[in-house]
Amino acid sequence: MTDDADAGDDDGGGNGDRSDATTRHGTLVDWREWGQAAFDRAEARTEPILLYLTAPWCVACAEMDAATFSEPRLAAHVGEGFVPIRVDADRHPRVRERYNMGGFPSTVFATPAGEVMTGATYLGPDGFRGILDSVRGSWDAKGTDAGRVPRALQDPDPPAGAVTAEIEAHMVEQVAASFDEEFGGWGQGGKFPLPRTVEFAAKRDRDRAARTLEAAHAHLHDTYDGGFYRYAEHRDWSGLHREKLLDENAALLRAFVTGYLYTGKGTYREAAESAADYLTTTLWTDEAFAGSQAGGDYYTLEPSDREEADPPHVDATVFADRNGLAADALLALHAVTDAEGPRRYAERALDHVLDELVEDGTVTHYRDGGAVGATGLLVDAARLLAGLTTAVQVTGERRYLEAAREVADGTLDLQASDGAFLDGPTVGPGLLDRPLRPLDTNVELADALIDLAYLADEHRYREAAGEALSAFAGAADRMGVEVAAYAAACARHHYDPLVVETPPAGSDLHRAALRVADHEKVVVPGDRETAVVRRGTERSAPAADPEALTARVGETDQPSLE
Repeated sequence: MTDDADAGDDDGGGNGDRSDATTRHGTLVDWREWGQAAFDRAEARTEPILLYLTAPWCVACAEMDAATFSEPRLAAHVGEGFVPIRVDADRHPRVRERYNMGGFPSTVFATPAGEVMTGATYLGPDGFRGILDSVRGSWDAKGTDAGRVPRALQDPDPPAGAVTAEIEAHMVEQVAASFDEEFGGWGQGGKFPLPRTVEFAAKRDRDRAARTLEAAHAHLHDTYDGGFYRYAEHRDWSGLHREKLLDENAALLRAFVTGYLYTGKGTYREAAESAADYLTTTLWTDEAFAGSQAGGDYYTLEPSDREEADPPHVDATVFADRNGLAADALLALHAVTDAEGPRRYAERALDHVLDELVEDGTVTHYRDGGAVGATGLLVDAARLLAGLTTAVQVTGERRYLEAAREVADGTLDLQASDGAFLDGPTVGPGLLDRPLRPLDTNVELADALIDLAYLADEHRYREAAGEALSAFAGAADRMGVEVAAYAAACARHHYDPLVVETPPAGSDLHRAALRVADHEKVVVPGDRETAVVRRGTERSAPAADPEALTARVGETDQPSLE
């Protein structure tokens, strides 16, 4: 399937026509599904579009449904002068990236061509009434000229440059300068755990990484039902937003595994195991991992009261990208603890995704009954590839290497002439025909391609990764801690990662290699009888036992920031 709505939908599920009474989400607004038909109707009626981005885990979205879109006069006003389109942001990631107003819900007013007139996040009845009148006034006065293309889509070419050691050094400085010395974490406002930044710091600034892990564990961890909340509104980690998303829980799980790898601290292992328990119970669908669990007042109840209350809704949609992240994290936990449960769940999820959502290397975002998501999205390929390359390193299974090659080869078609990867096919209604080069997803793909280059012994994957990283390097000196993963990937490309070639998976040497305290390494299990450590063209003498392997790692030249 393409992003063309005539094929069913541009970015997942729906027919582009009016929703029936069972899909109006409890509101009085006669919502239409995202698709070309809705845009055609706006064009035919010469009316602006009300684009409402929501998510199944979003408490504020449910509140806006109840307070604003269930008000009869407002619903009538919408029906008389607008074409209302409701979008599940989880199912439509490309729509989310183009129309997100900074949070959910996102309330966006657009022209029939999809250009943005104005937008906001949550709007109560009074605020929504005011913006409706304002938009109608702009539309009557200017028509389609009232819309604009967001800046990120006007000049999409990223500033290219060379991948150098200075990129990593700059980010080390940012990690120190942006750290909140009083409360832990980064920034002086709301606190997100930033797990990839934690991992970057774990190798280069361990104290700040540890203090952030401890703050996240103390404030975001649900000690009763398990899992981690999304973020805190305030600097001191108060004002919790208690939604639990699979991808964010998986990323934190991996960050705690990384912390345990470097320190051996039992509390980090316990936090990772708690997150794994949450994924493999509450979010397990019997086939793979569900996308999210909603937030709400339930989480403020005492444990005894929770026993009597219904837990928040779980969105059982199996997303390819989020399951790739979950598999990656669970396999990392198995690698450092030998726990078999996380490995079994990871393999089951990967096998389900490969069977149901991958065909000839092309990944489908999700399938849910008759609803089928978009295919060929960068986020799905990047994150699934990360899960597959980790599976190769941990299990040694050939089928995962073959699948990784197929997914990577299919994704290379999204690489633009400037080296950056586009977020998907440049087709579809609204602004989907305009390319977007997401930095975060380019980094995730580049990291996985670097792994695959060594696992498959094919340098072309590393070349593609280097081109993607170079495409953004001209802006590296302006990057903040939120994209520390970019600096980590650049360091891996610039210096070459530590590579450990081992005997078959499960052997003592292989297990010891997985525990080498460098989470950016690549472990290549094979038919060898001994292990060899290498970085670039430098190769160690063979190691016949774990003690000798540890010595060989210590003898290998390590890159220095000095």
